[in-house]
Amino acid sequence: MKPARILTRPIDTVAQQTLLAQGIDPLLAKLYATRAVKSLGETEYSLSALLPFQSLKNIQSASERLARAIEQQEKILIVADYDADGATACALGMRGLQSMGAKTDFLVPNRFDHGYGLTSQIAELAAQSGTNLLLTVDNGIASVAGVKRAQQLGMDVLITDHHLPGEQLPECIIVNPNQPGDTFPSKALAGVGVMFYVLMALRHYLRQHNGFSQHPEPNLAQWLDLVALGTIADVVPLDQNNRILVAQGIRRMRADKMQDGIRALFHVAKRKAQQARAFDLGFAIGPRLNAAGRLDDMSLGIACLLSDDIESAMDLAMQLDDLNRERRLIQRNMQDEANLQLATIDTENSYSIVAYHDSWHQGVTGIVAGRLREIFHRPSIVFAQAEDGTLRGSGRSIAGLHLRDALDLISKRRPEIIQKFGGHAMAAGLSIAGIHLPAFKREFEAICQQQIQPADLNHTYQTDGSLNSEYLNLNTAQQLAALVWGQNFPEPCFCDEFRVIRQRNVGNGHIKAVLHKNNCECEAMFFRCSTTLPERIRAVYRLIANEWRQQMELQLYVDYWEICV
Repeated sequence: MKPARILTRPIDTVAQQTLLAQGIDPLLAKLYATRAVKSLGETEYSLSALLPFQSLKNIQSASERLARAIEQQEKILIVADYDADGATACALGMRGLQSMGAKTDFLVPNRFDHGYGLTSQIAELAAQSGTNLLLTVDNGIASVAGVKRAQQLGMDVLITDHHLPGEQLPECIIVNPNQPGDTFPSKALAGVGVMFYVLMALRHYLRQHNGFSQHPEPNLAQWLDLVALGTIADVVPLDQNNRILVAQGIRRMRADKMQDGIRALFHVAKRKAQQARAFDLGFAIGPRLNAAGRLDDMSLGIACLLSDDIESAMDLAMQLDDLNRERRLIQRNMQDEANLQLATIDTENSYSIVAYHDSWHQGVTGIVAGRLREIFHRPSIVFAQAEDGTLRGSGRSIAGLHLRDALDLISKRRPEIIQKFGGHAMAAGLSIAGIHLPAFKREFEAICQQQIQPADLNHTYQTDGSLNSEYLNLNTAQQLAALVWGQNFPEPCFCDEFRVIRQRNVGNGHIKAVLHKNNCECEAMFFRCSTTLPERIRAVYRLIANEWRQQMELQLYVDYWEICV
């Protein structure tokens, strides 16, 4: 592979000066000014700073329909997606609606038996259980046939979703900030975030109509841990509104005010909730919850989030942990097979990666696609065979290619190839017939060549430039760890030249070294690195407050290094 490009994020100097004048620490002022934060108010993470719900399209109609269901004690069935966002949205919907007097149950499609979303089959299962109102969370915007079938069976449908709509919308009440005509300022809400807003609107409606005369009004903040987990796990952009939701949820975790299921997941992941970070949710808690939907049935994950007994929650969390171990093994085997396939292909001169094997597990394709994207820095799609013989693929993209739009373009050029698709700019899913796999590879490669600039195919590290030595300390690491970072609001990383004082191999293919810069010496970790470090290096790194033997210490995590020239 070619050497990576190291770029420094451009600073909005006007914003930087404004932030400095408002009393922001110079380092934070610089970091914020490169992340589109222009004033002190945009760093405010109190709940009072949340965007109001009123501008969400159809939010009033949704509130009225839910209130009528509560008043008449109709059965509300929540149909959830089978990922962590869907699971947390489902648990939030169950807890929130029941607290307002609703009669609710949930149904989560099985990835392998039912496929994605509100299908006609799911609608028929819902009708068999006596459902009056079918409520989707984190899905439904593309379920035209499923909604129609539900209505034919006598059910009303309320869709809450955040995915991008297709050309045709279901004919029902839809709450989705990304639907046409919606004026809600943030388009980045996760599915669980949309559900939180629906509950806010419903509570407001019931408050106005004396809906809490028989029972107390719920404090929705008690479920912000669910909102934070789903938002981070779904890798949606962390605009200010999402940062508020995540920060408030993490604050509750650190204060030990969380659902027993989340507390149990922290325990099995061997993470300390008192030191919870967005990173923990994305890389430790979220994957364990997702494992249920990938390998088995997400009902297990939802049951864990709904448990109000710590012993029961621990038992469910341990089952999720076992599934996650199994997922890792499957992933490693798929990754090894993919590497063998790609060794025979000139990936250096390709603009895309498409891989398939008839033994692969369809629940793990997205993770493997993400890993291939990391290794080759190409848009990557991995297919596995479904029970009906079709190939189901998951894709992950790079900057420069909107993946869902690329699939849409293929479907317009060659409508016979893709049976169905959906997703976002950076992640998408699709189904094709096996016979069309060679044609899909050709079409996808052609579109990638048309839309991606050659420079975008090099690994690129966006950094915050050099870090002044005065900030190269534990206090800075702890200060940064206390803030919320994530998608489109990246964790700070820096680039500097160091002298390598000493180094040793640790673990399985890692190096621990002591680096020197301007009279400062820091311990640094080089993960997945078996090459002996030269005396002088240029490194892209992050500051970590590492706990060792109950003591906190500064450690640098090196993401990339090269020889100084």
